[in-house]
Amino acid sequence: MTGSKRTLLIVEDDDGLRTQMKWALADYEVLTAGDRDSALRLFDKEQPPVLVLDLGLPPDPNGVGEGLALLETVLKRQPLTKVVVASGNEERTSALTAVGLGAYDFHPKPVDPDTLRLIVQRAFYLYDLERENAQIVGERSSPLAGIITASPKLFQNCRMVERVAGANVAVLITGESGTGKEMFARGVHDCSPRAGKAFVAINSAAIPENLLESELFGHEKGSFTGAVKQTIGKVEQAHQGTLFLDEIGDMPLNLQVKLLRFLQTRSIERVGGRKPIEVNVRVVSATNRDLAAMIKDGSFREDLFYRLNEVAIHIPPLRERPGDAVLLTKYFLARYAKEFARPIKGLSGDALAAVTNHPWPGNVREVENRVKRAVLMADGRMISSLDLDLATDGDAPAPLTLRQARDQAEFVAVSRALSLADNNISSAAQMLEVSRPTLYGLMRVLNVKNRELE
Repeated sequence: MTGSKRTLLIVEDDDGLRTQMKWALADYEVLTAGDRDSALRLFDKEQPPVLVLDLGLPPDPNGVGEGLALLETVLKRQPLTKVVVASGNEERTSALTAVGLGAYDFHPKPVDPDTLRLIVQRAFYLYDLERENAQIVGERSSPLAGIITASPKLFQNCRMVERVAGANVAVLITGESGTGKEMFARGVHDCSPRAGKAFVAINSAAIPENLLESELFGHEKGSFTGAVKQTIGKVEQAHQGTLFLDEIGDMPLNLQVKLLRFLQTRSIERVGGRKPIEVNVRVVSATNRDLAAMIKDGSFREDLFYRLNEVAIHIPPLRERPGDAVLLTKYFLARYAKEFARPIKGLSGDALAAVTNHPWPGNVREVENRVKRAVLMADGRMISSLDLDLATDGDAPAPLTLRQARDQAEFVAVSRALSLADNNISSAAQMLEVSRPTLYGLMRVLNVKNRELE
């Protein structure tokens, strides 16, 4: 690589076309090869992030076998490499086959210099983004099992869990549905001295009101119609362990009173029983509702709120965690590709753009569901935006001009730098290798907000 130019490998057996493409891509350090063996030698030596590949290579220039074999070898050795396939109109089917095998994109013949430059520029951008995400996962792995994130706020939450887990205090976890509140509740349990004991969860919103008391506290035989035997409730089942009260904001007021009594006395009475039973549990609760507003309108008890809220942890939604949607998508993709034995290799360029642009109202749960479906339904080896059912969700379209591509790349880079720097302008500017005034100017032009983390 010469100077600051990025390295690019062109594999094309036609001298004229090779020269034309090299001229069109003069902004890069261009390596060239005319057959599979010489291309592999250059690739192994130089490790170029992007290849431009003609499928028709000697000794079979009229076929595609050599080109496809080279494509599969390159991606096996370096999965992040972006391969742009050269294709004439009559070879479109072969080009689509190559995309299905993992090629990033294809460019038409005869070569249009502007189109080729744009495709290659976006290929480098995608390569850099995926490599950065891989580094984030490796260097900033979450301290809590099951938490996949690069968000400074979530790392703060993980550290908070580690600090409070050893103390026998009640923890209230808030956040939108699907953000992973139960994962954090399990983290509190797993990091505590109670880790070897039971973790018992009950969802207040999922159980009919007339059955919820019995589910919580248990009942004696004959205490009501259908009570044919003595039943131990969730609170007793969690003895010496952790009781997780999910969707606590949906608990009826009459049961809020009984729960408060238990938290005060640490003893319960089963439905139909008369004997107090002492229970030793750690209580962790969670809700997606605004408990402060519910206290004002009288639907949630203030005294219960303070009992449950000795330590508060708020989980931000996925749309406020730049980069996390891509990390989670790749995590679930690898997981379900293995579970369902599907030959899925990764995300296509349009899928990555769709994942980045989608607001994810269902948060982590929505990511998991979309990826699981995509892995099952995908025809090729690369997941597309259509497989994720994101193509018609009103996402911003992929950039069509060089200016749009630059703006999108700069927006993502600035947003990620601010996130990783915890919104510190000086630190973000150092990451981006620009001055503070330049960063302020970029933020203004790109409409990037500098929201303080909660």
